[in-house]
Amino acid sequence: MALSATVFKVELRVSDVDHGYYADHTLTVARHPSETDERMVVRLLAFGLRAHRLSDVDGELAFGAGLSTPGVPDLRLADYTGRILEWINVGQPDERVLGKAVSQADQVLLFPFAAGVATWWRTVGPKVAGLPNLSVVQIPHAPVQQLAQTVDRRVSAQVMVMEGEVTMTVGGVDVTFTPEPMK
Repeated sequence: MALSATVFKVELRVSDVDHGYYADHTLTVARHPSETDERMVVRLLAFGLRAHRLSDVDGELAFGAGLSTPGVPDLRLADYTGRILEWINVGQPDERVLGKAVSQADQVLLFPFAAGVATWWRTVGPKVAGLPNLSVVQIPHAPVQQLAQTVDRRVSAQVMVMEGEVTMTVGGVDVTFTPEPMK
């Protein structure tokens, strides 16, 4: 018998001073049985970091099927015609996954976060260097680990962005860090 996804109800407050975007989002997040709390926290963070784009486009920022369906984004910003404006993934995919994504979206954003990012990037980075619509921004692993310990089925979270620095709060725990552009 296959395990089903665990559903999380999230109240996410986004205060993006850098982009002048302030909004509350009520989200339902399905966590695949093989997904870690760390990965789910980074998906929430990615939503918070890209939510400001909702004021630029007539469209929707939504979670994809995730780990249960290969070849779809973890998060996508699409206009109402279905055109994918931003394909957003978290983790450390191989170059084939990234190549496919850049052929299907205007912009691809990747947020790697685990301890092995440097080793992964030495292998994958040179293979994707020529992809013009790919941006890679590393999320430091220690803050992700700390936030993942506070995840509950009902999550109250906040993402604040100011002068490139991010403060994320989950379950009353605050961490502050600076995402590091890799490409």
